[in-house]
This record gives sequence, C-alpha cells and structure tokens, in this order.
Amino acid sequence: MKQLSELTREEKQQLFEYLAGFITSNKLNQFENVLEYRTRYVTAGIENIYQPQNASAVLRTCDLFGVQDVHIVENNNEYRVNPQVALGASKWLNMYYYNEGDFNTPALYDALRSQNYRVVATTPHRHDYSLDEFPLEPGPVALMFGTEMEGLSDWAIENADEFVRIPMYGFTESFNISVSAALIIRELTERVRRSDIQWQLPEEKKMDIRLEWARRVIKRSDLLEREFLNRL
Repeated sequence: MKQLSELTREEKQQLFEYLAGFITSNKLNQFENVLEYRTRYVTAGIENIYQPQNASAVLRTCDLFGVQDVHIVENNNEYRVNPQVALGASKWLNMYYYNEGDFNTPALYDALRSQNYRVVATTPHRHDYSLDEFPLEPGPVALMFGTEMEGLSDWAIENADEFVRIPMYGFTESFNISVSAALIIRELTERVRRSDIQWQLPEEKKMDIRLEWARRVIKRSDLLEREFLNRL
C-alpha cells in the first residue's frame, strides 16, 4: 500500500475527489473560496506565549487574514489554546511546534531562514520600520511575537533580520500581544495582496491543504484513506 507522502499530484487529486464525496458541497465551495486568499508570503512566529486567550486570538487572526502557517516556540511556557476564543481556527492552519530543547527560538529561526523568510521582530528598535513603511520585499516575511509581559527574548531580538513597530500616540507603552498581531498581520497581508508579489499558494500546495482540511472535517477519514490507498 502506498503512503500519502508517496502519492503523485494526480493521485492526490483522485484521493481528494474520493474524500469530497463525504463532504457537503457548501463546505467544498468554502474550501476553494478560502484557499484563494491563503498565503505563506507572510507567516507568524510566536515565542513562549502562555495565556490561552492570547494564544487563541493569534490563531484566529491568522486564519481570518489568510496566513496559513503558525510557528510556535515553547521554551518554558506551553502554548495552550482556548477553544472558545479560537473558534476552531487551529483546524484550518498548519501549526509547527519547537519544543525539543530548553531554548528553542534558534531552531525556529533556522527553520524560517531555510525557507527564505526574513525574520522580523515586532518590537521598537533603533533600526526599526514603522508598520506603514515596512518593505514587502525582498522575500517573504516571518513576524515574531513575544510574551505578554516581556515581549520577545533578547536572543530573538538580537538575531532578527529586521524590526517593525506599530505607531502609538498615547501614554501606555505597548499593545496586548493579540492586538499587536491583529494590527500587523492585517496591514501587511492587505498590502501584499494589493502588490505585484506572487503571494498566492501554488496549486500543488493548495491540494495538500485541501487534503488536510478534508481529513479534519470527515470522521474516521483514516479508514477512507486506507480504502483508497489499497486500490492503488
């Protein structure tokens, strides 16, 4: 029996068409409508967030603004999701966890740079860009968000490629992490979509996501997959 990782593009298409028979047409149409706006040109990295409300709100923000991937660093805090806040957003995202060592931020930075991301710390810095001035090129953007009380770690800031800040005109020093993520991700994803940048997912990547979404909405989809793969 073939493994899923061994399937050709045509076989993945056939598998999805088979699974689609167990999904409503309304949900399938929703898949396609959402995929048209999904992007990996902007991604989010979250370092050591521990409050479930904020952790969940960031996921919801990424889903609503079309950011497909979320990279989660767990150093001394476990990333816990509050279902009432996330409202199922994690079901539609690719979430990658970095938690094998005592300090896992370098592993995330290595992973992002291997995919040609610019690592952007969301913090005031002497060499920072204001959000409305941040350059969309060259290359995709990985936005790093830190803990509620302390922000990003010193290491995360010192090893970032670029820095971005939200213009503020009041007395308080910073926004809540979930608000910061919403403001920054909304602004940059909207600017990317209005640009000439190739921000949309290629068809092959869309098919991988379609398959993953189908698995998540069909009960015991593993049995259906096994039945299909046994035929190959």
